[in-house]
Amino acid sequence: MDDKYNQLHLERYSKELANVLCDRHFASHDIINGPQLLHFAPVKQVNLFVIKELLLKWHQEMANLRSPYFDFENEDVKEALLNFMNVLSRKIKMKRHAFEPLLQKAIYDTFLVVLAPAATLEEKFLRIQEEITLPKLQENLKYIDINKPLFAGFIETLSASSRDRDYIVSRFKLYLNAHRGELTKLETIVSQFNSLLPLSIDDIVTPSAPAPVAAPVPEAAKPTPAAPEEEKDIVAPIHTTQREATIVTPPAPATSPAPATPPAVPKAAEHHNLNEKFKAAERPTLNENFKKATTSSSLADAHTNQKIDSLKNAISINQRFSFINELFDGDNLTYYQAIQSLDAMADPEHAKRFVTQDLAAKYDWSRKQEHVHKLLRLIERKFA
Repeated sequence: MDDKYNQLHLERYSKELANVLCDRHFASHDIINGPQLLHFAPVKQVNLFVIKELLLKWHQEMANLRSPYFDFENEDVKEALLNFMNVLSRKIKMKRHAFEPLLQKAIYDTFLVVLAPAATLEEKFLRIQEEITLPKLQENLKYIDINKPLFAGFIETLSASSRDRDYIVSRFKLYLNAHRGELTKLETIVSQFNSLLPLSIDDIVTPSAPAPVAAPVPEAAKPTPAAPEEEKDIVAPIHTTQREATIVTPPAPATSPAPATPPAVPKAAEHHNLNEKFKAAERPTLNENFKKATTSSSLADAHTNQKIDSLKNAISINQRFSFINELFDGDNLTYYQAIQSLDAMADPEHAKRFVTQDLAAKYDWSRKQEHVHKLLRLIERKFA
């Protein structure tokens, strides 16, 4: 789509809808199992994406079983693991605290199938595969309901040697531009969700702002034309006397000298008065631009440093999944327990020690400094 989507509103709506759907189910059930999951939400794509996220967790947990002490490449071991995974897939059992984050992300990702198909290709087809093959790409189609013919048609254009992620994504974008007419309309998906929780297209799409129209230049300003815009962005405005010096009429040839004329003092004074009169209309100097940029930066910093009341409520859905996957090895329950503990602490020193010593040592965050820093910044804002 040409219009940008409102990510913040999508996250909020996904969270609210996940809460509503969970309230309905868990009011009469303690857990959700596999058969219930297949038909949990009226929008089929949501259910398929929840299963897809479970598959990712599944692969992560199976990877944790790898050990230097046993031969996991042995055919008997591989067969036993496959049988184990098949049995386990029929024994899905989740409580609300584990299921609701998966549901929230699945709702959000369902909108992205229409709003950002290329992002869906990267997320759902290319994220978890160690080696890209056509059979694996085709296998992922079973988790796609919306725009499925579009994805299937693209995969058919790939050759067996197409295994580079960047190449596949760039090729898909070209394919997408040529098949825009095959995309599911945003109105269709919005109407499906609107029946579950009120939603309109205006809520999630931010129309592109029209190009600003330049204000007309007053006629009176003509005697002092502005310097080219490129020049004014780099240097300070030229002083009036300097500008006059650059346009002085060259002297006549020596062979025909002209009589000396007195300096045009009144004209210079007139230009000077016009300069003073329209001084406020001139573009700002480089120094003034720098001051404005500093002010804007300060406002952005102030927003970033704004105090928050709760870590749980301040962490966005994308940041939450980033923390869960990067810091807590994909364990939702451990993440929620850690955030709950941090929210309950009375001072920042105690909270920071809990992060940098207890949690960092337990989950080996020595190479996760970027994510740890983001968590510490949130703690600083909470206790600001």
